[in-house]
Amino acid sequence: MRFLHTSDWHLGRHLHGLSLHDAHQAFIDHLVEIARSEQVDAVLIAGDLYDRAVPPPDAVGLWDQAQTRLVLEARTQVVVIAGNHDSPARLGVSSRLLERSGVHVRVGTGAVGAPVLLEDEHTAVACYPVPFLEPASAVADWGLEDRGHAAALRAAMGRVRSDLAGRPGHRSVVMAHAFVFGGQGCDTERDISVGGVQHVPSAVFDGVDYVALGHLHGRQRLADGLRYSGSPLAFSFSEAAHVKSSYLVDLDADGLRRVEEVPAPIPRRMARLTGSVEELLNSPAYSAYEQCWVEATLTDAVRPLSPHERLKRRFPHLLKLVVPSLTADLGSRDLADLDRLAPVEVALDFVTEVRGRPADGDEVALLHRTFDELRRLEATR
Repeated sequence: MRFLHTSDWHLGRHLHGLSLHDAHQAFIDHLVEIARSEQVDAVLIAGDLYDRAVPPPDAVGLWDQAQTRLVLEARTQVVVIAGNHDSPARLGVSSRLLERSGVHVRVGTGAVGAPVLLEDEHTAVACYPVPFLEPASAVADWGLEDRGHAAALRAAMGRVRSDLAGRPGHRSVVMAHAFVFGGQGCDTERDISVGGVQHVPSAVFDGVDYVALGHLHGRQRLADGLRYSGSPLAFSFSEAAHVKSSYLVDLDADGLRRVEEVPAPIPRRMARLTGSVEELLNSPAYSAYEQCWVEATLTDAVRPLSPHERLKRRFPHLLKLVVPSLTADLGSRDLADLDRLAPVEVALDFVTEVRGRPADGDEVALLHRTFDELRRLEATR
């Protein structure tokens, strides 16, 4: 039995205002081709299919295309669970009808413990989808006393083991969307803590041949059969060093046999650069990054003039600029003096203190014109 483990597509996501629609399309093309060429029996999508509960129409269109092509072109089944970004009600629309086509969508607590049975020449593989569980829902539906996420997953795995006990010889796969102890997060994952309890012990999943995890965006191996596939795309510069991929997972008659990483297509390299404006503009050390998506952090002692426009000339794909913080300080001037200064003089003092040098002639003239116009408008009220 061969699976393709992926997660955290976040369809509809933008990268610092830049649409990732084309990058998502390229990933879907890649995924369908891998599923077809590698003769994958099922694609497992471990949550956060969408980036938000109400996805935009183009994101819904991408998912419609992906599931259709996986079933019709790659001849594979698809199992998807809701993550903490997904709306169970929206993701679960028409799930019973889709099931008959080989697309198994699981949301909420209702079907936890009921497997998707996948057949090969050996005894069937029981795939247990465990969607992201809101502890409040688990408490209400299952009568739990502990409101933590770990307690909800323990209860879910109790249902899984109860069902699996009645299926002797079956191999088992669990899909879950959670933050498991040992995983390393980044700043793009939404906090799923409840009542201060966020992490889930890995021992919760003991006894399963393979656990396909979602939620963390970096691929991670917590054990041979316990892995995060990570997201297929980088969604912030905190993910710039990630190697994005999916996992091909093979089970033989005895359980897990092999896990192979499949690199995802890279729409554009990302780079985090640090230096003064002049260094970034002129140093040959940065030539290799001119076509990257760039985050530039400036080290200038004072705020430079028009840094964004200037840097865009060398780095046309500059997406994020971190400039020196404003540290306005009136120095030795007594604050009582401010009442005796004309407003334009206060503004010119501010420019000097923030930038480290006085305004030039054009800027002085602009400030004078601005305050003259303000006075004129106030006089006409």
